[in-house]
Amino acid sequence: MSVGTQTTPQQAWALASLIAGEPSYRLGRWIGQKFQYPRPTQAPKITPTLPDRPAAVTLHGPDGRVATLCLDLDTSKALKHVVDTDAAELANLLRKVGLCFVEDFSPSGGRHLYIPLRERMDAADARELVEALALMATSLDPSPHQNTTDGCIRVPGSAHKAGGHQTLITPLAQAYDVLRRRNSPGAVRALKAALAPELARNRVRKARETKLIAAQRSAAALPLTATAASDSPLRRIARTGLYDTARYKSPSEARMAVLNHFAACGWTRDQVQNELAGQFPGLAALYGTASKQERLLATEWAKAEAFTANQTPHKSSFPKARETTALINNTSLTQPTGGATKPSPAAIHQLVNDLENILYAVLDHRLQTHRREGLSLRLLIRGLLGYMRAKQTNVLDVGCRTLAVALGKHHVTIARLLPVLVKASDGILTKVADARHKAADVYVIQLPEHYTQLARELTWRKGQVHAIRPVFRALGDAAAIIYEGIERSRHSPTTADLVRATGISRNAATKVLTDMEALAMIKRQGRHWTITTVNLTDLAARLGVLDDFQAHISRNRRERAAWHAYLDRFRDQQVAEIDLYEAERDEWWMPPPEDEAVLWMAA
Repeated sequence: MSVGTQTTPQQAWALASLIAGEPSYRLGRWIGQKFQYPRPTQAPKITPTLPDRPAAVTLHGPDGRVATLCLDLDTSKALKHVVDTDAAELANLLRKVGLCFVEDFSPSGGRHLYIPLRERMDAADARELVEALALMATSLDPSPHQNTTDGCIRVPGSAHKAGGHQTLITPLAQAYDVLRRRNSPGAVRALKAALAPELARNRVRKARETKLIAAQRSAAALPLTATAASDSPLRRIARTGLYDTARYKSPSEARMAVLNHFAACGWTRDQVQNELAGQFPGLAALYGTASKQERLLATEWAKAEAFTANQTPHKSSFPKARETTALINNTSLTQPTGGATKPSPAAIHQLVNDLENILYAVLDHRLQTHRREGLSLRLLIRGLLGYMRAKQTNVLDVGCRTLAVALGKHHVTIARLLPVLVKASDGILTKVADARHKAADVYVIQLPEHYTQLARELTWRKGQVHAIRPVFRALGDAAAIIYEGIERSRHSPTTADLVRATGISRNAATKVLTDMEALAMIKRQGRHWTITTVNLTDLAARLGVLDDFQAHISRNRRERAAWHAYLDRFRDQQVAEIDLYEAERDEWWMPPPEDEAVLWMAA
């Protein structure tokens, strides 16, 4: 971090009028246990003279608009290492989209980034942008832009409540030039384009909150609560480095709690190490220095693995296979004593490829006649084929909750759709056994004889059907079908081609294509569409749906545990401590997915 050594607080204060929303400032003082900047009766005007007390300028002008976007990275929200990491990432993003900014730091370790605007921005638009940036930077406090009357920030040169001054990092001459020239509307539009996933995520969250409040106000509605996997205490520690000192006496204990949880959820040491520089900088900050992290991580990870392996009774990270839970009764089929009864992996893959041909040639068009249910049925059969390929079996004993996770739907919806799909599949999907005790219904997928010749005549398509793609929880069923239509097409399709192939209306297809193009998932080349190299898992994380995906898995695990406990109580009257729900132990934390089989195991 290079600091302009020639810049004094008095000189840095000269920039205050170029940052402020109006030419006045507020003096800070202690009010009870909190240091605040109360609204004065007569606000002092900004002059070249540096105030001798902590002073902050307001961000919004009398018209409610802002002249400068101010990013406040605060050590009260995360450790200093996280603040520095966030500042570097935000600076890289701003440079990438062509925005110039001024940077300073405070004696407490916080950082401020100032983005001057050539055209003043409405308060709502500024708030939306800063809140989107806050999704990328854990330590970013968006509150100055959330309060149009009292939102303020200390500027370079201002005194700090603990002593010292806000120190300018950008050289003074460069800072003055940036604040005088300011950033064009085109650069701001580029920033909005780069933040498209985060902006969409916040809009969905606000719409959900509005719907939740409306439901709670309804006299007929039951109280509702919204929980997210990201609210887990251990995730907060991993992301911010801040921990409850009443629970953990030292950073070492907090680190071990997080590592134990990683180990219990099936992570590997390499996965943990990769995420220390990614989504979990707070865990890295708890080590203090990079050398200490390198020296201790291997040892502490070995302790975590040993600790979780020795827990008794042990809760497996993954659901047990059906053969260990299904009850054998006197109606079970006689077990053969010789010969191959299970198809080979190669035979399963060939069967799935043949079924995909029938899906595109016949079944998709048949399911389109089911109107609103049609899209869900088409995704459900794709989910079953994806499960079949991942597990390398055509006998499917997957439960409704597992399929619900894959498709982003409620398990009751899946239970309602499965019988409809059995009837509409023309012999492809057949139910062969009802659920019993802890085991799910059993289905068999096969290629009916009357489709065999057609399947052989058609050539296989590139790629494969996907069931678990969390990003389409945010974008919807139509987007999943349209994206697959582009991805697996034998040539780059036009919009008209996609409408004909998918059966989705022109208006819906156009909207979906526009949304996916804005997220850089697809691109237009003339009249034709192609997919890009964007990582769909990373995009899902930016849209916030990975948190929903993991919360869905955690909810399923709790509900399964409750159902199994209900069944077991008829055989075992004692309730062990391990059967009780404890948030930090049982909140599922999915490892970075390497293939769909891992996701199916987690679901």
